[in-house]
Amino acid sequence: MSPKYCPICVIKKFVRSHRLNQPVTEKYNNGVALTPPMGWSSWNLFKYKINEDLIKEIAVAMKDSGLAEAGYRYVNIDDCWQNSSRDENGKLQADFITFPSGIKKLNEYVNSLGLKLGIYSSNGTHTCEDYPASLGNEKIDADTFAEWGVEYFKYDFCHNVPVPTTAPYIGKISIGEKYGKEFYEAVAEKASLGGKAKLVSKKNIEGGYYITGLDANEGSAEFSKIFAEKAGKYVLTLTVGKAKKERRFLVVSVNSDKEYYLDVPSLNHYSPEHRFQLEVDLQAGENTIKFYNPIVSKQDSAFFQYKLMGNELKRATREYAEKNGTEEKKIVFSICEWGRNQPWKWGAEAGNLWRTTPDIMPTWPSIFALYKLTIRLGKYASVGAWNDPDMLEVGNGELTYEENRSHFSLWCMMCAPLILGNDIRKFIKSDGTVDTDSKIYRILTNKNLISINQDILGIPCKKIKGLSGKCGVDVLVKPLDKKRVAVCVFNTTSGAKKVKIDINKITSLADVNVDKKDKYTIFNCWTDETCQDNKIMSETQKHGCDVYIIS
Repeated sequence: MSPKYCPICVIKKFVRSHRLNQPVTEKYNNGVALTPPMGWSSWNLFKYKINEDLIKEIAVAMKDSGLAEAGYRYVNIDDCWQNSSRDENGKLQADFITFPSGIKKLNEYVNSLGLKLGIYSSNGTHTCEDYPASLGNEKIDADTFAEWGVEYFKYDFCHNVPVPTTAPYIGKISIGEKYGKEFYEAVAEKASLGGKAKLVSKKNIEGGYYITGLDANEGSAEFSKIFAEKAGKYVLTLTVGKAKKERRFLVVSVNSDKEYYLDVPSLNHYSPEHRFQLEVDLQAGENTIKFYNPIVSKQDSAFFQYKLMGNELKRATREYAEKNGTEEKKIVFSICEWGRNQPWKWGAEAGNLWRTTPDIMPTWPSIFALYKLTIRLGKYASVGAWNDPDMLEVGNGELTYEENRSHFSLWCMMCAPLILGNDIRKFIKSDGTVDTDSKIYRILTNKNLISINQDILGIPCKKIKGLSGKCGVDVLVKPLDKKRVAVCVFNTTSGAKKVKIDINKITSLADVNVDKKDKYTIFNCWTDETCQDNKIMSETQKHGCDVYIIS
């Protein structure tokens, strides 16, 4: 008789497979990016046409132009810096021709200018431009980046291979010393089973049973009372059954405080079983080992993979500093999975910032679309954990002056990272002086807007409905320290707009800490003009922004 059909069970399974099922319990907290990172990246303008000389020229221009003094410190190399193969030790290496000195030497040069170098890889088998990437190589790549001394890491999502939701069938486990004898062995029947885990009878195998039902966080198997005479590393041998020909995944939790991961490839069926071995840490006395697969959805997979790399980065910089007796150079971890798996829901535990959107383009429709996607996500960001609507296109493409100014204003209001993507060498004139008359330069170095972005409270703006009284005008409100608030009037339409905003309505908002007054000090961040009033009077141009600080 076939099992009874359960429509509610089907619906629940569908929902679970399309949402985050893992708990987000704590922030990444690596002590850097406490305000949104500021710097420059090679991708937006130069893409694959990069080399060592270009990066050096950009670093010099960043220092000499005053951009570094304004807060821009990271010089980030994007894709295409790599050699097409790893070295004889399995390490990533730079292209022999375009980066002849190697990344470590280049980093030393950038550091000598008072700046920091950033590097790039992908959470996949290859990068977006098909160079070697870091999926499955998280430990060795994190160690390499720590050795090089880089302090920013962008981790893309091209060629990603999701973690399987299925788990292998467990036949038996054994434990012994490396190159020594085994001292513990247990067949499937000895395990304590939880959830949907169960024993399935199989002929011609030792013990006669496999443990199944560990898929998609629905079951677990635990072996306890594993006695070790002394604490140390031991070899865990896991015998699994060759079930369906597909990849499978397993978490091995030892004493609930250390986890190891087993990625089981598709196995041929010439024999019924296969052995896998892991080195695990046991404590002196009794130990417990638990097996399960926590991955239910693609969101779970992305969270797991990015969190794994983030933890490796923290470990690698700490261990490198301890080994060499140097100050730890912590790495800002930039998650770049394009918003596909709602990283705002889990990114704060995995890294310092996370892309909320597809790639930006130097066009107004692209910039406006990325703003619309990100403005609603402010509640997920906080100090050290930022929404990232992608790098700045200010100065690129055919954007108007108002569009460039609005682009910068919106990113500052949203607490977005300020990563430049233009050719900053153009800010240095032929006589070596800085082109302070450049409209783009003046936008990017506006200290008032930068101070809003870098405010220590780290609170992104919210779009407040009904304040402008005009269709097509967004009013953004961002609390600041010292009992101040930033207000951005953004004209999304194709014509000029006049608006009048009652400041008392802004100071009445729950998260705004500004004392009520008959008249407020209103500072215009773009004109540096100050007035006293209880209303904001703004006339914004097509696609324009006016930004004020109220105190």
